[in-house]
Amino acid sequence: MKKVKISTIVLIIALISMISAFGLYGKVQNRMEDKVKNYAYAMDLNGARNIKLTVNTQNKEVIKDSEGKIVEAEEELTDEQLKEKGYTKESVANNSQEVLTKENYEKTKKILEDRFKEQGIGEYEISLNEENGEILIKIPENKNTDKLVSNLNTVGKFEIIDSETKEVLMNNNDLKRAKVMYGSSSTSNNGTTVYLDMEFTKEGTKKLEDISNNYKKVEEEQNTNTNGEAENNNTTANEETNNEANQSEENTEKEKQITMKLDDQEIMTTSFDETIRTGTLQLSIGASATDSKTLQGYAEQAGTIASVLNSGNMPVKYDISQNEYILSDVTSQDLQYVKLAVVIAIAVAIIVLVIRFKMNGLLAGISFIGFTAIYNILLKYTNVTLSIQGIFGIAIILVLGYIFINMILTKIKNSKEEMTKEEINKSIKESYKEFFIKIIPICIAVVVFCFTNWMAISSFGMVMFWGIVLIAICNLVTATLLKIRAER
Repeated sequence: MKKVKISTIVLIIALISMISAFGLYGKVQNRMEDKVKNYAYAMDLNGARNIKLTVNTQNKEVIKDSEGKIVEAEEELTDEQLKEKGYTKESVANNSQEVLTKENYEKTKKILEDRFKEQGIGEYEISLNEENGEILIKIPENKNTDKLVSNLNTVGKFEIIDSETKEVLMNNNDLKRAKVMYGSSSTSNNGTTVYLDMEFTKEGTKKLEDISNNYKKVEEEQNTNTNGEAENNNTTANEETNNEANQSEENTEKEKQITMKLDDQEIMTTSFDETIRTGTLQLSIGASATDSKTLQGYAEQAGTIASVLNSGNMPVKYDISQNEYILSDVTSQDLQYVKLAVVIAIAVAIIVLVIRFKMNGLLAGISFIGFTAIYNILLKYTNVTLSIQGIFGIAIILVLGYIFINMILTKIKNSKEEMTKEEINKSIKESYKEFFIKIIPICIAVVVFCFTNWMAISSFGMVMFWGIVLIAICNLVTATLLKIRAER
């Protein structure tokens, strides 16, 4: 029974170690794909993207009516059509001189920082030239960088307008918060829909209630009497058909619609099924789907829109004038050498444990391998951005883990060769107490490091934090193996 328990634990550790080292592959769209996440590398390990934003100096053509108000034409109008309507075409700057101020430049910079935080970008550098409004940005290079860069100069101007009159009914000032939500599809039993959930301010809630009440969908009504029976109008079948067609046409004409726009680009045109009094509006992003990759794409799209809406409307329009990739000084080959060095160090440490402590050393060594494997996976799934300082943190954690295991084995060996389960348990408790009392200063420093804004220190702190937590948990496995072996 003792051998079965030990073998089971060893097999589980071996399985976790294999997944950690080689990944877990599954078939996705006729190709094998690793289900285990990769590390999130910092700029000093994975390179960076340098972006320069310059103030837009271009002009745009607008159409104005006789009163000087800008008119949105549904189609391009000829000179003759403009003359007939009393419209004029003028060229105006995308950025008027009134908006090109130091205050607006700083506000734009703050909005960009808010967008980075909204999208979970912990590492970035941003600087502003207050004289000409030029903004320099440095962000980590990864699979999402191109998408992020493409949205950097998005103004974030949100409007809900009357589709016919073009009157602005709501704007950014009415919006409180936007977020991504998931829900079941109304048309499919097994599909999932991604929603952009928009929460409005107190004033916005009242406006939304009025708009949803005034812009309702019009449904055809059957002409019935008070008893619920169709009235006999003594008309022919053709007349009834004509009346129904006329009624439908009248209802269509009565139906008013609103158009939602982001940076003058139409998001959707719709009317409402019912009056909305909750102050929240849900917009479906894409179609319902069951594929996780498709849903992730929709979620990223919704998340980008949400971050733009939450950060506010940029007062100044910018162009992306520079977009270049900067290579890291640390190559992928260098990282492979680091991984190889870690593997060799662990192998040597286990050999030393076996030589010094025999069978207990072997069991503890196997547990140490499991700790390393779980630690590797944990860092990939927690909010840790791995930097060079983070790699040093991993090395320190592995050393601390080895020291702790050595403390446990030494205490057991120094007590007596053969110990009971209770005696081993007592020795392990003493080792835990002694070890964690000694590293209290380290624990305090780690907690402080985790909350710093400097990526190098933050990465080191997060790596150390999760490592210390895992040392405490995983050595319970070591304790379990030693206690099972001591069973009579």
